[in-house]
Amino acid sequence: MSSALRGISLYLREWESEQQRSMEERGRLLLCLQFLPPASGGDAEPQPRDRGKGGLSVGVKRCAHLAAMDVNGFSDPYVKTYLKPDLQKKSKHKTSVIKKTLNPEFNEEFFYEISFSDLTSKTLEVTVWDYDLGKSNDFIGGVSLGCHSQGESLQHWVDCLKNMGTKVERWHTLTNQLPGSTAQD
Repeated sequence: MSSALRGISLYLREWESEQQRSMEERGRLLLCLQFLPPASGGDAEPQPRDRGKGGLSVGVKRCAHLAAMDVNGFSDPYVKTYLKPDLQKKSKHKTSVIKKTLNPEFNEEFFYEISFSDLTSKTLEVTVWDYDLGKSNDFIGGVSLGCHSQGESLQHWVDCLKNMGTKVERWHTLTNQLPGSTAQD
């Protein structure tokens, strides 16, 4: 009986170790979220593109301490965002590639035209990739934000929804695996 318990104990320790390796930190990402309510007809200030119907503005600011994916000790990173579920496969946005760096500055914004009520059932997946010429790109890390997220990711999402019209900026830790998703380029 005790050898069976010892075997189970060893298995559980190995399983926990594997779980920690699978969620390895791969750098950090600074995101800015803002839910823009539909514009009312009386606004005097100019509105951003597509603001008339309201939606989510996603600002990809910068990354820090990314995992090196190239033999030169650097990466050629870019960021992709998806608002899921995405049945029509139209929600992908992609930043430009920044060459040979582990600390890229993107300062790019993307807009998803969506109602507030629809947004509460969506998840924003943000992935960071290393561009490789002539072969498949390497997944560096990612983060999911939505009502089913946990920790800082959930808090950022909730703060964005609570503070309509206000930009909410936060750092997120990238892991080598997206919760509830498969990382595919």
